[in-house]
Amino acid sequence: MPLRPDIVTFWHGPLDRLRRLCLRSQAAAGHKVTIYSFDPISQLPDGIANAEAEAILPHSFAERLRPARPDGVWIDRTMLQFSDFFRMRLMAKSTGLWLDADVLLLKPVEIDPAKPYFAWEQPRQLGNSVLYLPPNDPIVAAFEALMAQDELTPDWLSRRHRLTFMLHKLRGTTRISEVRLAIYGPAALTALARRADELQYALPKKSFYAVHAEPKLFFDPGDFSALTGDAEIIGFHISPKGRGNDQPVPGSLYAWAAEKFR
Repeated sequence: MPLRPDIVTFWHGPLDRLRRLCLRSQAAAGHKVTIYSFDPISQLPDGIANAEAEAILPHSFAERLRPARPDGVWIDRTMLQFSDFFRMRLMAKSTGLWLDADVLLLKPVEIDPAKPYFAWEQPRQLGNSVLYLPPNDPIVAAFEALMAQDELTPDWLSRRHRLTFMLHKLRGTTRISEVRLAIYGPAALTALARRADELQYALPKKSFYAVHAEPKLFFDPGDFSALTGDAEIIGFHISPKGRGNDQPVPGSLYAWAAEKFR
């Protein structure tokens, strides 16, 4: 029977204006929302819970991906790869539906807890910004097996990626996380879903990714009635790319959302 799941996510550092708006939209849809972090997050919207990330995946795991700077601060893009593993660990612990902190939710999400829940981000690639997997799912098991390795080299790499990694190893690179940034993200989810025969569960691209590749549809003024009026659109993964603290521009979808979820 479909149910309305709890929403879980991870964040490292301060939250910007856009992500606070997105969290408010998730709570407004009637979901319990929990954001995991290593340090307490200030300026969280009302009703959003903040939980300790260390209990899910230790901070030290990041050192197996991309080493921190001498001052201990994660280098650029560390959080992206860390969160790829963090969301899979949350799936293994049956904590709920993962939504990236920049997913603006227009309506409640209902899932069948026995089946995967995700959507196409591109014609041949799933997105992992919206993700639910049963704890016994083969994709979860594949990530658990991967995390038991020292080198974190996936067994689902394509022939092209294996060849690229081999060439980099000849030049002294020993970690695949340094060769390809998104190796554990959407490409991994797509390859594993194909292997497990689970692509059949993928929702259409517009379900969550209608503005993802075209941020101007969200940030710039325009006629967005076709987006807000489409019953098949559940939410928007926005991916602000440096615009997260911008003031909403009047006449934009961003301004509409800021008014709706203030």
